[in-house]
Amino acid sequence: MPDQAGEVAAEKGSAPTNPRGIPCAPFVDKVEDYVSSRNEVEATLRNFQEMISKYQFMELNLQRRIAGLKDKMPDIQKTLDTVRFLKTRTSDSDPIETTFELNDTLYAKATIPPTDEVYLWLGANVMLSYPLDEAEALLTSKLSAAKQSHSNCEEDLEFLREQITTMEVAIARVYNWDVVQKRKEKAEEDRKGTGSKDGDDQPNG
Repeated sequence: MPDQAGEVAAEKGSAPTNPRGIPCAPFVDKVEDYVSSRNEVEATLRNFQEMISKYQFMELNLQRRIAGLKDKMPDIQKTLDTVRFLKTRTSDSDPIETTFELNDTLYAKATIPPTDEVYLWLGANVMLSYPLDEAEALLTSKLSAAKQSHSNCEEDLEFLREQITTMEVAIARVYNWDVVQKRKEKAEEDRKGTGSKDGDDQPNG
């Protein structure tokens, strides 16, 4: 996503950005600031449409990331709750019976005695042993980071939607400006044509 943001930013030079570096869309107040003649309309509209496409690409990536975080955060929370539960158990506590998942449809029973360490999956088929205090600190940090990332993604998603709307308005304004200019040119041609005809109709002295 940063590469896409950079490409959009490059189109308007040092354009202002949001906190994650996504550039703001240009607000077209005066079409003449972007288009000086009808010959430039097609290229300008194409450029604006490309910017919309890049914003939409970033929007899709953010939606996927948000979906992944929504799946990830409950798992982290459940693991953290389990670690905190294990911390409440003392050496005098009785072992507990539970089941754990081997795959999507297969579970096995296990007896868990009081313990002062747990094994955590870190991803990429890596599992490490942690003391309970360190495991709690790690999971708390990961959960906090995931929540912050989710909040940032939601904020960026709303920002992107605003930029897409801004660009759609810009396209509409340039298009309408082109229509008005086309009508003016036609009216001018008709006026000149009428004037020429009237001159031809004048009687010869």
